Amino acid sequence: MRNIFNHRTAAVVFVTASCALAWQAQKKQNNGPRPYPVAPDVANARYGPHERNVFDLWKAKTGRPSPLVIFIHGGGFTAGDKTALSPALLNGCREKGIAVATINYRYSTIAPYPAPMEDGARALQYIRLHAKEWNINPKAVACTGGSAGAGISLWIGFHDDMAQPASDDPVMRQSTRISVVGVTNAQTSYDPRFIAKLIDERTGRHPALARLFGVPQGEDVMTAKDKFRLYDDGAPVMHLSAGDPPVFMFYNRELHLPPSDLGEGIHSPQFGLDLKPRMNKLGIECIVRTPKDYPDGSAAAKSNEEMIAFFQKYFPKD
Repeated sequence: MRNIFNHRTAAVVFVTASCALAWQAQKKQNNGPRPYPVAPDVANARYGPHERNVFDLWKAKTGRPSPLVIFIHGGGFTAGDKTALSPALLNGCREKGIAVATINYRYSTIAPYPAPMEDGARALQYIRLHAKEWNINPKAVACTGGSAGAGISLWIGFHDDMAQPASDDPVMRQSTRISVVGVTNAQTSYDPRFIAKLIDERTGRHPALARLFGVPQGEDVMTAKDKFRLYDDGAPVMHLSAGDPPVFMFYNRELHLPPSDLGEGIHSPQFGLDLKPRMNKLGIECIVRTPKDYPDGSAAAKSNEEMIAFFQKYFPKD
C-alpha cells in the first residue's frame, strides 16, 4: 500500500445533477439540515476542534456490541451536511441490529486536502475510543457515503492504518482500519490527470477538484506540478493493496462516454468499472451495480438492501 508522504496532523450519498447548474443547485440544497425519521441517541457530539467536527449516532438495540456504519455526506467537498443520511439506510441498518453514525467534516473551502479525509478518519477513531460506552464492536465498522463522502470512505478503507500509538491524544491512538465499504456515485481518484484519461478532460477540470487541492484560481489543474504529490495521495485507488476491505458500489446512472455533462462525468460508473479489476486481481471482492441490475425499477431500494447485506457479510462475527 502506497503512503506517498506523511500528512497526518496531530489535530487531527447521492449527488444526482444532470448538468453543471443542477449539480450546483443540489449542493446548495444539501447544505441545510434535514429532519431525521428518528432522533439520534447521541447528537452533535464533537470529535475534533472545528465547528464541523460533529456527528450524530444511533445505537443498536442489541444485547451485545453491535457493528457500526458511518455515513459521510457528499457535496463536492464544499457543501452538504450529516442530515443527508438516507432514512432507508438508517432504518435498514437499525432493523439489522447495526448502529449508525453520520458525520460532518471540514469543507475544502475551509481547509483543503487532506483535511476532509483526515476528519473522516478522526471521527472513526473517536467513535472507536468510545465504542464500549455506546455498545459498539470496534472491529466491525463500515464506511459509506455518496460522491465526496464515497471518496472519503474509499480513502479511509484503502489507506494504511493512521493510528499513532505514541500520541498524547487518545483518539489518535485508535486504528483507522475498517471491515467493509459501501458507496454511491463514487470517485476512486481525485487526480485531474487520472480523471481526464478515465472519463474526459472536461471532467478532469471539474472545479471541485481545484478547490479540494487548493489550486489557485486561474491555474491549470493539469499542470500544477506543486500539487501532483497531493493528487497521488488523495486518490483512494493509489492506496489500494492486498488485505484492504471489500467494496460495494452503486451508481444511479448507466455508463455514457463521453459524459453529457459535469455531473454525469464526475459520477460515472467508469470509476467503479476501473476499480473492480484492480481489486479482483488482489483477491478482494468488489461489486459494481447500476440501475440495469435492478430491472424492476427499484434500484434505490434494492441497492440499499444489497449494500446492508454486503456489510453484514463482511462484519466480523466475534
